[in-house]
Amino acid sequence: MPEAAELRVHLEEARSLLSANDSPDIPFRFSANPYRGCTHACAYCYARPTHTWLGFGAGTDFDTRIVVKTNAPEVLAREVARRSWKREVVCFSGNTDPYQPLEAHYGLTRKCLEVLLAADTPVVLITKGSLVRRDIDLLTRLARGPGALVHVSIPTGDESIARLLEPGAPPPTARFETLRQLAAAGIPCGVAVAPLILGLTDSGVPAVLERAAAAGASHAFHVPLRLPKEVATVFEERLGIAFPGRAAKVLHAQEELRGGKRNESQFGARMGGRGARYEAARALFLLHSRRLGLSTGEVTSPNLPLAQGEHRPAPALRSRGGPGELFGPGTGDG
Repeated sequence: MPEAAELRVHLEEARSLLSANDSPDIPFRFSANPYRGCTHACAYCYARPTHTWLGFGAGTDFDTRIVVKTNAPEVLAREVARRSWKREVVCFSGNTDPYQPLEAHYGLTRKCLEVLLAADTPVVLITKGSLVRRDIDLLTRLARGPGALVHVSIPTGDESIARLLEPGAPPPTARFETLRQLAAAGIPCGVAVAPLILGLTDSGVPAVLERAAAAGASHAFHVPLRLPKEVATVFEERLGIAFPGRAAKVLHAQEELRGGKRNESQFGARMGGRGARYEAARALFLLHSRRLGLSTGEVTSPNLPLAQGEHRPAPALRSRGGPGELFGPGTGDG
């Protein structure tokens, strides 16, 4: 478990909000992050290294020193008002959860969604936060207009594993309920089994898919665990404390997944995997997704490969800017 530490909020006026991406691993161009750092404190969060750019640490600092971009909606409004703006999909968030608890006070994600609705711009959300339910009214309008898609990240349905790896996030039961409410409102939504942790969460994938489908999810994707240096330090320490009898097995499986390493940083290869165990887990994911009627390619996120090799054309995007794809196939982790 992460060390107990006092939450410290750092207020910042951002000069820009939209981040442009050109990585071959990620098929969306623009993301927006109203917050830096995340109190969900997920041990495996791939965004931890970005906190070091601010002079903070990637461990407890990432969980407790949160930067709030107080002018995010105003900056976003200026950016999408430019003549050059083509109403491309905007992903919330590329790094940290847009519905972490501080959003209840600051409301920056909601205000940004209002800006994008007014600008006729489609959005994709990736979240563990129950607070997304607050914005069902706005997401319904987006879904009926330029387009909206919500991915709820549920790496495991096991409450005890989730409590140890994601101590600040809502429990899996709450996330399945979030899916149910989104689906009941007619908002396209799916489950992100991300990250997939071989030796720890892979055997529970069928149950996660089953519960997500029962809640109304229409699609699913998975992404194997990524362990860049700063993340590896946090994850391996937490793993050893929480699961001392399984840690060696999990790390061995991770090395098999990455061809003898614990991480793959090469663009074009970061989001995939290799080895017999990964192929078996991937096959299991596809088998149960198909059995349950969950799409693994027709509706995709702007930030994650659903199933490798399962990509098909996405639904047409309703946009005054012309026809196009709502979301292209991609990859990332939860």
